[in-house]
Amino acid sequence: MGRVGGDFISARYYSGIADEHLNTRENVGVQDLSTMGKMDIKGPEAEALVNHVIVNDAAAMKPGQVRYSTICREDGGIMDDLTVFRLGPEHFMLVTGSVNRLKMLPWLLHHAQGRKTYVTDITAAVAFPTIQGPRSRELLKALVSDADLDSLKRWSFASGRVGETKVLISRTGVTGELGFELFVPADEATSVWDALMRTGADFGLKPYGVPAMFTLGLEKAYPAHGIDMDETHTPFHVGLDRWIKFDKGDFVGREALLKVRDKGLDERWTGLILDGDMPAATNARVLAGDEDAGVITYSDHGYSLGKVLATARLRVPFTAIGRELSIDIDGTPTRAVVAPMPFFDPEGVRLRA
Repeated sequence: MGRVGGDFISARYYSGIADEHLNTRENVGVQDLSTMGKMDIKGPEAEALVNHVIVNDAAAMKPGQVRYSTICREDGGIMDDLTVFRLGPEHFMLVTGSVNRLKMLPWLLHHAQGRKTYVTDITAAVAFPTIQGPRSRELLKALVSDADLDSLKRWSFASGRVGETKVLISRTGVTGELGFELFVPADEATSVWDALMRTGADFGLKPYGVPAMFTLGLEKAYPAHGIDMDETHTPFHVGLDRWIKFDKGDFVGREALLKVRDKGLDERWTGLILDGDMPAATNARVLAGDEDAGVITYSDHGYSLGKVLATARLRVPFTAIGRELSIDIDGTPTRAVVAPMPFFDPEGVRLRA
């Protein structure tokens, strides 16, 4: 177990990273993500507030839809990446990072001033188990009533019941697999978790922790805030610019992001496959001969691929696919080759299962 997001504790390991990772790819896994922030936003100007702080377009959303977005500072630096849920015409929920919820609440409250809307941190009131893997739908169909999970599309949600507990079921997740996220009243979370464990025994369900979440995300090249991105980098620097909707009108950071778009980048978030079986250290330098090419942001085992993977911020001249580079790992120069991202299931077939 480990402390995260202030006063919360979350699970790091159950049966071991490799076992948890591979079981989620092969069967189905469950992770307790209750520490992630949940910000409830209601009122006549809820849409205006959300649209002002995110780079995506909240006005284009219908109730029942989910959107991924970043929230940026005025200078374009990424404060957090999150999911936006439209619960009703005047009602949204933002799901933030576990650590970043501590700064997102005052940020949202600041921008809510003068608007006919209010913001409430409901993190502790809502438990958040995520069920991921090729058998996730099969498992939930055996457990959930009052929900049509066969027709629930990715980036949408519906309500249902687990026993007597009403839950919100979202077709989202950060593993690259078919998956669903449940929002559960915290005081009923234990019974829902126990029901998952009982029903899941027939489907190969195993819980997984934070490190396995990161290795699953690494294979899919999902950037993580505080690791691959932070307030000193913009969405363009980690390939998230496709989510920026400049044509929606003004939003926080718009002018700075337009300047980055027009100027272009001198570095790019890039994938690497490493020789050997040792991951590189975070912030390890990447070399092209004797020349500095960039820095590692995250490296770990790609258990589904049997390879050691890494993401790095590299200077643009060194980002061509197939380029051979070198990283010092425990004093040994180790070959690394620039590879396409994502490393695993590049066509996203598993997500659309």
